[in-house]
Amino acid sequence: MSGFVAGESATGQKSFGLAARFAFRELRGGLKGFYIFIACIALGVAAIAGVTSVSRSLTEGISREGQAILGGDLSFRLIHREATPGEQAYLQDLGSVSKVGTMRAMARLPDGSDQALVELKAVDGAYPLYGSLDLTGGQALAAALGEQDGVWGAVADPALLARLDLKVGDTISLGRSTLRLTDTIAAEPDKLAGGMDFGPRLMVSEAALPATDLVQPGSLVRWHYRVRLDPAPTLEALQGVVEEARSAQPDAGWRVRSRANASPGLQRSIDRFAQFLTLVGLTALVVGGVGVANAIRAFLETKREVIASFKCMGATGDFVFRVYLVQMLVLALIGIAIGLAIGALIPFAAAAALAGVLPVKLAASIYPGELALGLVYGVLTALAFALWPLGRAHDVPPTALFRDIVTGGAKLPRKRYLFATAVTVGVLASIAMLLAHDTRMAGVYIAASAGAFVLLVLVARVIMFVARRLPTVRSTELRLAIANIHRPGALTPSVVLSLGLGLSLLVALALIDGNLRRELTATIADQAPSFFFVDIQSHERDAFEDRLTAEAPEARIQSVPMLRGRIVSLNGIASEDFVPAQEGSDWVLRGDRGITYDSRLPENSKVVEGAWWPEDYTGVPLVSFDAEAATDLGLKIGDTITVNVLGREISAEIANLRDIEWQSLAINFVMVFSPNTFAGAPHSHLMTLGWDEDVPAETELALLKTVSNAHPTVTAVRVKDAITQVNDLVAQLAWAIRGASSITLIASVLVLAGALAAGHRSRIYDAVILKTLGATRTRLIVAYGLEYAILGLATALFALMAGGVAAWYVITQIMDGTFVLMPVTATGAAVIALVLTVGFGLIGTWRILGEKPAPVLRNL
Repeated sequence: MSGFVAGESATGQKSFGLAARFAFRELRGGLKGFYIFIACIALGVAAIAGVTSVSRSLTEGISREGQAILGGDLSFRLIHREATPGEQAYLQDLGSVSKVGTMRAMARLPDGSDQALVELKAVDGAYPLYGSLDLTGGQALAAALGEQDGVWGAVADPALLARLDLKVGDTISLGRSTLRLTDTIAAEPDKLAGGMDFGPRLMVSEAALPATDLVQPGSLVRWHYRVRLDPAPTLEALQGVVEEARSAQPDAGWRVRSRANASPGLQRSIDRFAQFLTLVGLTALVVGGVGVANAIRAFLETKREVIASFKCMGATGDFVFRVYLVQMLVLALIGIAIGLAIGALIPFAAAAALAGVLPVKLAASIYPGELALGLVYGVLTALAFALWPLGRAHDVPPTALFRDIVTGGAKLPRKRYLFATAVTVGVLASIAMLLAHDTRMAGVYIAASAGAFVLLVLVARVIMFVARRLPTVRSTELRLAIANIHRPGALTPSVVLSLGLGLSLLVALALIDGNLRRELTATIADQAPSFFFVDIQSHERDAFEDRLTAEAPEARIQSVPMLRGRIVSLNGIASEDFVPAQEGSDWVLRGDRGITYDSRLPENSKVVEGAWWPEDYTGVPLVSFDAEAATDLGLKIGDTITVNVLGREISAEIANLRDIEWQSLAINFVMVFSPNTFAGAPHSHLMTLGWDEDVPAETELALLKTVSNAHPTVTAVRVKDAITQVNDLVAQLAWAIRGASSITLIASVLVLAGALAAGHRSRIYDAVILKTLGATRTRLIVAYGLEYAILGLATALFALMAGGVAAWYVITQIMDGTFVLMPVTATGAAVIALVLTVGFGLIGTWRILGEKPAPVLRNL
C-alpha cells in the first residue's frame, strides 16, 4: 500500500513507469476481448501501407523502365509537321535518334468488305533505342517490315487479326497502299508512352508511309524523335539537357519529355488512384476507431472493480488513465505490427498477381517510408478514439462506475482529454491533406467523412429519441425491441456508427458508377453523333460531304477546320511555370489541344462573358475560351494566350468566354480563334454525322464501309465503339474501386461484431431475467431480431441519403453531369445492412439464450 502510494506520488517518469508495470501485469491475462480492436487497427494499417507501397512499386517500376517506356532518354514530339533539317541536326548532335510517326487510320480488307480503326505507328531502322519489340514469330522487326515484291510488310496487334478475321500472310489496305501482315506483336516496349488507344496497333516502316497518302498538310500525325544519350546522364543532368533544348530551339514548338516522366498520364492515374485508396484505408481506420472506442469502453466496464481497488489504495485518476493508455498503446502496436507485415507483403503479391496484366513490371520491395506512414496513421487513429473513453474514467469514483452501467450516463472527459482528442484528429486530417495528390479532393473527402460521422451520432440519438416517445404497442416482442433501442447502454449508437460510414461509401461509389454508365450509354449516346471523320483534306472536303449527303440524306452533317496546337504561354508566362487558380486544373496546359477558327458561335455553346467577333473581323487575333477552364486557370477577358501551331507561335487576346455542352459530343473546342488568325495555314477538316433518330447498326456499318472505300485516307471513328471502350474501362475501374472500398465494409463488419460482443454481458442478464419471468426462447429471438432489423433499416436509410448526397456532389459539381437516384442501389444497401445486423445479432443472441441462469442469478 505504502509503496503504491509512494510510487503514485512520484513525479513524471517514475509514475509512468509504475503505471506501465501494472499495465503489463494485467496484460498477462491474454488478449481476450481485444481481438476486434487489434483486427480493426491491423486492417486499416494494412490497407494504407499496402496501397502506398504498391503505388510506390508502380512508380519505381515506371522509373526503372523509363527509357524503354519513353523509347529513349529524351523524346521530342511535334504535331502536323516533321522536324526541320536544322532541328534534326541539333537532335543528332545530342545522341542516337529514332524517328516514329503515330496517327489513327482505317485498315481495310482488300475487297472493301470490312474495316477497322487502327493506331498506326511508322518506325525507322533505329527503333527501338531501348527495350525490345518482340514478335510472335520471333523474326527481326526490320525483316518483318521490309518490302517484298513491291508490297511492304506490317506487324499488328493480334486483336486486329481477330477483328478482321485475318491471319499472318494476308494483305490489308491502308490509305492508298497495300500491306502484307508478316507477324503479330507480342511485346511493344514504348506502348505506355502513347496514351489511350482507340484501336489495335498496326506498325509499318517509315519508308512505307508515303505510299499510303495518309500524311498531308494539316494531317493529324504526331512525330516523335527519341534520343539516346551516351553515356546516359543522371536525372538531374537530364533535366539540364531538357532546359538547354528548349532554349536552343525556342521556336520548334516541340514537347520535350525525359525518361524521368516517361508516362505522365499513367503516373497521374496511379497517384490519384493511390490517393483514393489511401483515403479509403483511412476511412477503414476511422470506422475501426469506433471499434477501438467500443472495445475500450467494454474493457473498462469489466475492470471497474480493479479501478475501484486502485482508487481505494490511493491511486489518482491520472494513474488509472496511464495504466489503460499503456495497455491500449501496446494492443494498438500489436495490431499495427500485423498490419505493417501484411502491407509489406502486398506489393509482392500484387507483382505476382498482375504480372501478365499491367504493361509495366512492379518494382516490388519493402518501402520503409510507406510503412512508416501506416504506423503514424495507426497510432493517431488509436489515440483519437481511445482518449475520450479513457479520459472519462479519470474523475469517476468507483460508485459512479457502478452506476454508469445502469444509467448510461455520458459524462464528458476533462478539457485536456477533449483537447488532446481534437489535436490528434486535426493532425490525422492534416497529414492526409499534406500527402494528397489533390488536396482539394482530399479535403472534400475528409470533410464528408467527418460530416458523416457527426451525422451518424445524431442519427443514433434521433432513433433513440423517437423510440423513447413511440406509443405503447400491443406486441410484446415489438415492445421489447423498441425498449432495447433507447434503453441505457443500448446498442443503437454502436450499430449505427459501425455500418453507417462503410455503407455510405459503398452507396456513393455505386451511384457514381451507375450514373457514369447511364451518362455514357444513354444520355451521351443519344445526343452524340454517330461518326467523327478526321483528316479530311481541304481539296476533298466538298466531295466527302457530298458522299455523306448522298449515302445518308436524312443525317445531320457538321464540318469545321481543325488544327492541333499547344499552349506555350499565358500572359507572357510559360505554361510550365504558370500556376492555375484552381489546383489540379492544368489539364488544358498538358499536351496539345484541338483548335479551330470560326466566324460564328459554335453550336452547343453560349457566350457568358464578352462578345463574339463580327463575321468580317480582320483585327488582332482573338480567341474564345471555355469559361470553366478559364475560371480554373484564372484567365479573364483581355488576357493573352500564345499557342504553337505548325511550328509557329501565335498570340491571341481572349475576346469572350463560353459555356460548352461537352456531354453532347458535338464538335467543340476549348479554344476557337477568329478566322484571320490562321489565314493561309494548311489544315485538315473534322466532320461529324448523326441521325435524329436511332438507326440500325447495319446502316452505320454500311455507311462506314462505303466511305472508307471511297475515301481511304479519311479516318472514321464510330462513336458507339468509342463509348463501349470507355464504358468497359469505367466498369473495370469501378470494380477495382468497389473491391478496394470493401475494406471499409469489412472494417464495419468487424466493428459491428465487436459492438455486439461488447453488449454480450448485459444481454445475458436481460435474457436470464426474462426467461426467469416466463419468456420463451422464440419470443426473445423475435424481439432481438426486430431490434436488429429496425437498426439495420435505419442505418441503410441514412447510408442511402449520405451516399446519395456525396454521389450527387461528385456527379453534378465535379463532373458536370446529371444525377439520378437508382432504387436498386438503395435496395442493395438496405439488404446488406439488414443481413449484417440481423445475422450477427441473431448469432450472438442464440449464444446468449444458451447461458445457464443459475451462475448469472448468483452474481446479481
